[in-house]
Amino acid sequence: MITLQDRDHEVEMLYASLNAPRPVLIVLSGPSGVGKDSVIQGLKQTNYPFYFVVTATTRPIRPNERDGVDYHFVSVGEFAEMIENDELLEYAVVYGDYKGIPKKHVREALASGQDVIMRIDVQGAATIRALVPNAVTIFLTAESEEELVRRLQLRKTEEPDQLKMRIVTARRELRRFTEFDYVVINREEQLEDAVNEVLSIIRAEKSRVDWTPVIL
Repeated sequence: MITLQDRDHEVEMLYASLNAPRPVLIVLSGPSGVGKDSVIQGLKQTNYPFYFVVTATTRPIRPNERDGVDYHFVSVGEFAEMIENDELLEYAVVYGDYKGIPKKHVREALASGQDVIMRIDVQGAATIRALVPNAVTIFLTAESEEELVRRLQLRKTEEPDQLKMRIVTARRELRRFTEFDYVVINREEQLEDAVNEVLSIIRAEKSRVDWTPVIL
């Protein structure tokens, strides 16, 4: 007769593994205007214990943005020092400004068992995929090209020539959705659905039989 006293070391190790934290690195990307910031804000309101990466950028701060919350706003000189000191996981020039992901806090969050979410552009997402093959990449998009252009026009944050460049770039980036693991459509006035879909993806990834730890 087999009793609970007859321990199976292999089974015990299996359960220990299943009950340990399984942090994942989530890359949320997509063209300008698809609502990446809105989805991130929606995820924050779920009170799920994510670590949200704050990107460093050299672009000017916009109205209603907060330094250290929306972005780390730094000078070009400060950004150059971050590159020189190898403080960035990746960086790129986006619409004439530098953007980069500080690596220290990402490593610390993953080591503590937290899931990490990066909101980055499509170009940066490609770099992260190369550096971290088991990162979970999600491409966010609007329901149509017309809706995407409308959202960009409504933002009114650029001069006409800059807006035209954003629209052209967004169209090019849309063609790269097949490079990602998942696609989520952020439909107008259905933000909650998009947030829930992202949450479902994260929960599924944490439950994968072939889950492996992220190494940076």
